[in-house]
Amino acid sequence: MIPPSFQYHAPSSVDDAISILTQYGDEAKILAGGHSLLPMMKLRFAEPEHLVDINNIDSLKGIREENGMIVIGAMTSESALIASALLQEKCPLLPEAAKLIADPQVRNRGTIGGDIAHGDPGNDHPALMLALDARFTLVGPNGSREVEASDFFLGTFYTALEADEIMTEIRIAPQAANTGASYHKLKRKTGDFATAAAAVVIEMSGDTCQSARISLTNLAATAFRATEAEAVLVGQTISDELIKQAAAKVMEACDPAEDLRGDAEYKTHMGGEMTRRAIKDAIKRAGGN
Repeated sequence: MIPPSFQYHAPSSVDDAISILTQYGDEAKILAGGHSLLPMMKLRFAEPEHLVDINNIDSLKGIREENGMIVIGAMTSESALIASALLQEKCPLLPEAAKLIADPQVRNRGTIGGDIAHGDPGNDHPALMLALDARFTLVGPNGSREVEASDFFLGTFYTALEADEIMTEIRIAPQAANTGASYHKLKRKTGDFATAAAAVVIEMSGDTCQSARISLTNLAATAFRATEAEAVLVGQTISDELIKQAAAKVMEACDPAEDLRGDAEYKTHMGGEMTRRAIKDAIKRAGGN
């Protein structure tokens, strides 16, 4: 289908973009990479009267280290995440996971901020942001505010981002010593959304787990952390049996929607299996057995 007519805006600064959003309110939508919004417009699921293209705002792009944190501009592409030497060294989970997103053409245009802000439970970055304990800078007519990833994802296509706000930056702590991270994703084919996926970040001291963050993609109405599964691991000497128990707790927490990728039982089982694999990889990368 062809989307309905709309007025196109291409602001060159964040202030200009916010001014347009403030003027038109719910009638306006931000265009980042476009891979989420444009298909919805073609299907008439979204019918904005004003499209605000923020691709010309250079300040929203780039990756840097600042005051001990990794700062990623919201309009940074997936391909830029993969190519970043800083991320490869200090947050390898992000470039590793970005390689599993869609295909090269999409990764050249798709942005990390667009993936996060859309609030799709099938998008990969929400679970990654939860596992990495990220913080988001949101800027609107009343100034800027920071929101933790744990407070941002509220439901399917529903986030803490207000209609007149723009996500400008993502802040992530560099990976600590003796910490490992992994993202395991099951999908039917290249370019598809996850049937189920798990992001795991684990800090080890020898064979003992000091801390754990486990988050899931496409296994509920929104990405979520499996806190009961994390509790199974923390403070314990890791064993295959313990990992199995953590995966079982993940499956108890899952409530996936049934679709062409599988029914609820299958997706839930795969959520447990992706978690098991991600935990084992994260422990190995942290220096554990």
